[in-house]
Amino acid sequence: MSNRSRLLSMFTVAVFALPLLAQAQNVAPSRIRGTVAAASGGDVEVLTREGKKLTLHVSDSTRYSSVKSLDLSAIKQGSFIGTAGKPTANGGIQALEVVVFPEEARGAGEGHYDWDLLPGSSMTNATVSAVVSDNAGRDLNLTYQGKDIKIQVPKDVPVVTFVPATLQDVKPGLAVFAVATRGGDDWNAARIVVEKDGVKPPM
Repeated sequence: MSNRSRLLSMFTVAVFALPLLAQAQNVAPSRIRGTVAAASGGDVEVLTREGKKLTLHVSDSTRYSSVKSLDLSAIKQGSFIGTAGKPTANGGIQALEVVVFPEEARGAGEGHYDWDLLPGSSMTNATVSAVVSDNAGRDLNLTYQGKDIKIQVPKDVPVVTFVPATLQDVKPGLAVFAVATRGGDDWNAARIVVEKDGVKPPM
């Protein structure tokens, strides 16, 4: 595995395994979504989707990534994906976004757990065991930890994969998704996913 692939694998594992790690260690990392207001030195200022301004401190241990759009057809039997979803009226789950993991990140954060993209949303990281396509999108059967779950993926849902980035890619005006921990009044960024070529982090 190349150094570039290894760093990307470390990033994806850390982002999506973090909720499970937090439960195990009784810590409370936060997922921050918004727009980069400023970036200088060791700080990234973010205007959050809630309208607040937060200053994220970055360090040598902070990991960076961007996302690249994929076609819906990239979701295939055998793919390992992460998908945020919302409950449907009939008790199912409809995808809000899908991340197709690079092969070296297979197994990252595997499971089904609460997510905060929308109220009541969930995240499922699992292997696609079956795909049924129709004009509306795709119906996926996912397998994780010996369990099965079905996810409906509308054809207009964002489908992306991760690509490496650096702090220099974090520029004012770009959409950002960050995972950070708070210590007093300080926010320390562990992971930052930043918009690239108009593709915004959908998670």
